[in-house]
Amino acid sequence: MNPDILSGFMNRLYYGDNLTVLRGSIDDESVDLIYLDPPFNSQATYNVLFRSTAGEKSHAQIEAFGDTWHWGDEAELAFDGVMTGQNADAAEVLRSMRAFLRENDMMAYLSMMAVRLVELHRVLKQAGSMYLHCDPTASHYLKILIDSVFGVSNFRNEIIWKRSHAHSDSKQGARHYGRVTDTLLFYSKSQEPKWAPQFVPYDQAYVDRDYRRQDPDGRRYRIDNLQGPGGAEKGNPSYEVMGVTRYWRYSKEKMEDLICRGRVIQTRPGAVPQYKRYLDEMPGVPVQNLWDDLPAINNRSNEFLGYPTQKPLSLLERIINTSSSQGDVVLDPFCGCGTSTHAAQKLKRQWIGIDITHLAISLIEKRLKDAFPGIKYEVHGTPKDLDGARNLAAVDKYQFQWWAVSLVNAVPFAGKKKGADSGIDGLIYFKPEGKTTEKAIVSVKGGENVNVAMVRDLAHVVDRENAKIGVFITLADSTGPMRTEAVKAGFYETLYGKYPKIQILTIRELFEGKQPNIPLVDASAFKRAPKEKQGDQDALPF
Repeated sequence: MNPDILSGFMNRLYYGDNLTVLRGSIDDESVDLIYLDPPFNSQATYNVLFRSTAGEKSHAQIEAFGDTWHWGDEAELAFDGVMTGQNADAAEVLRSMRAFLRENDMMAYLSMMAVRLVELHRVLKQAGSMYLHCDPTASHYLKILIDSVFGVSNFRNEIIWKRSHAHSDSKQGARHYGRVTDTLLFYSKSQEPKWAPQFVPYDQAYVDRDYRRQDPDGRRYRIDNLQGPGGAEKGNPSYEVMGVTRYWRYSKEKMEDLICRGRVIQTRPGAVPQYKRYLDEMPGVPVQNLWDDLPAINNRSNEFLGYPTQKPLSLLERIINTSSSQGDVVLDPFCGCGTSTHAAQKLKRQWIGIDITHLAISLIEKRLKDAFPGIKYEVHGTPKDLDGARNLAAVDKYQFQWWAVSLVNAVPFAGKKKGADSGIDGLIYFKPEGKTTEKAIVSVKGGENVNVAMVRDLAHVVDRENAKIGVFITLADSTGPMRTEAVKAGFYETLYGKYPKIQILTIRELFEGKQPNIPLVDASAFKRAPKEKQGDQDALPF
């Protein structure tokens, strides 16, 4: 077993492929609740939008993930992993799907999901549950796959969640009803999962109709039947209550206690006694499998952070409250902008978040620090030293750029776009006089060969973009000619003093704590997660 899991658990974020993390870092039956919102096979590319405080016409965009799956070596490897695994049912189902679907994008998506579902089942405790968030594009295929992994008898619900308000797609030429719902496939690992029913308030029309009676103090109640269903055949006792003999649902002693407490009344002399059921003692309506009562999240929502697939906290809070207890471990293998980790922390659960982009990990870190000042957690898979930074740059230059940009708290810019490089990897907004917002351009170089021409190019980009400062981040050490070229660019002058117009920072210096020399950085370029109440931030007893 992995000793990290067994020794005092610490909330964790993992950068990397969730399949690799699950296999290498998560032990058997160590997780109480799994929530996953994998990218849908909807043939769309989602972008994260960052608000520009400079009032620019277009938003800076960063490609979060390409929401398209293609058949290739990776999909074939995932398929083979299920075929050679120990779950014969999953292998047979996936083989049948391939015979029907052939080697197309949908089959790639299902193969990639299948091998992960097997691992998720492995790490889930016997009393644990899994909620898989999906849309109608692949939900029917996914359900068959999960049936084969978790067992048909462990399917609990198909939950329909209304994610947005009504809209008309027909204006864009669509020939279908408005699509405003997603699906949550809810499974357990055993027949006795953790379960804490949740309730929603009664409809006011129901309250006005059924709880129309009031005590002198205004306390509302309704009357309910006290007679035992089935009479003598069901073993209900017969005796006299307030002059009326019937078969009652309670013993004579219990009935006398209710009478003494004023809970038994007659609406008129000689009428069958009734039970007095108070509204303020009722928990509400049990949550059903249609969730249309949760607030939609959009750019007007207080909690919206700009992530287009972001889910509302209330959705995750309902799931976590229903299927876990305080101190339990919640796992999200596709954690995106971190709503699940946020909800888990708020509800005093332990959590594990995994994502394949540094962009997501940096967004989650900022969100958690904004919402829970002083929060403690571990981050795995991100560079901790120069060797780690070099390895990341060699494996994926875009992930390296996103990671390096996060080190200076800049807004990521551009993405995995083909064509000419704009010369901008990030933006830092600041207000030198406290009024007009200005910007600094961040350029990241992950190669070993950096030269004076790159510094000169950044100076040109700064002028072209009407920026005031350029920050050149380099993995390699800077050279004398580079530093001389930066000095030649001159200074940006403000009421607060002079600031070098071109600033060179190495990754080594950033590890040592050095930051760009920029006046009055405007943190509002990132939308902040609201700070949670102090009472919700109590540390877990590790």
